[in-house]
Amino acid sequence: MANLSVNIGGLELNNPVMTASGTFGYGEEFTPFIDIDRLGAYIIKGTTLNPRQGNDYPRMVETPAGMLNAVGLQNKGVDYFIEHIYPRIKDYKSNLIVNVSGANVEDYAETARRLHPLEGVKAIEVNISCPNVKEGGMAFGTTTSGAASVTKAVREAYPDKTLIVKLSPNVTSIAEIARAVEAEGADSVSLINTIMGMSIDVERRRPHLSTITGGLSGPAVRPVAVRMVWQVAKAVKIPVIGLGGIMNGRDAIEFMLAGARAVEIGTANFVDPAVTMKVIDFMEDYCTRHGISDINEIVGCV
Repeated sequence: MANLSVNIGGLELNNPVMTASGTFGYGEEFTPFIDIDRLGAYIIKGTTLNPRQGNDYPRMVETPAGMLNAVGLQNKGVDYFIEHIYPRIKDYKSNLIVNVSGANVEDYAETARRLHPLEGVKAIEVNISCPNVKEGGMAFGTTTSGAASVTKAVREAYPDKTLIVKLSPNVTSIAEIARAVEAEGADSVSLINTIMGMSIDVERRRPHLSTITGGLSGPAVRPVAVRMVWQVAKAVKIPVIGLGGIMNGRDAIEFMLAGARAVEIGTANFVDPAVTMKVIDFMEDYCTRHGISDINEIVGCV
């Protein structure tokens, strides 16, 4: 059987399959459907320094080949996570990664600092690309200076553990943003986050979402995501994690051929809660059919 293990900025994964933040809860919700320990890693929902109520309803709407969401990073804050949720999920064998967001640079750094001592948290994914919040979020991910400033501050607060930075597709040159965070100490980049979109109820003559615009995810964004992963993989030396509309194993392999060393599965979890297991099975079968002894051999082949 082929070796499926990959290394993401010093973090060893037993296979390239990860879950995308915001689509997998805290992992425990999926235990009736999958074996979490079989995942390469699972990334929990966005965590902020202080509690957030999220945006007003409605904040989700189905679109052709995807969905728009404007949840707004609803969570009870990092201290609640550390005290109440972390003890329940820290003992899974799969790598636990916390997605971190903030309203300002100091928030990001302080959240990372509080998570650093937790042995069960193997890495953090810094979200500088969320389009669904009024402050912070995407504002940091759309300029090289903003992305660099957050990465530098978090790197100082979160030394010697794996730091992943999640990039926004809502930019002119995603490769420039990737190089900026690499220069400030990011161990890996993940991309893409959702694309800004809008949907209107023509009968009521008003937007479907309370926030008017939201983040588009699902199969509709995949060709854009694959293109951006390909561009970034050629621009940086650190590992790239690909995501955006992965619905099956074939989609995941496409990202790896474009240069991703690992993949995150998001919206597909809502359609099929066991999709991650099927993707791992497909990777094993793909390597067997193509005579591949190590899945790293296919990374960046295109």
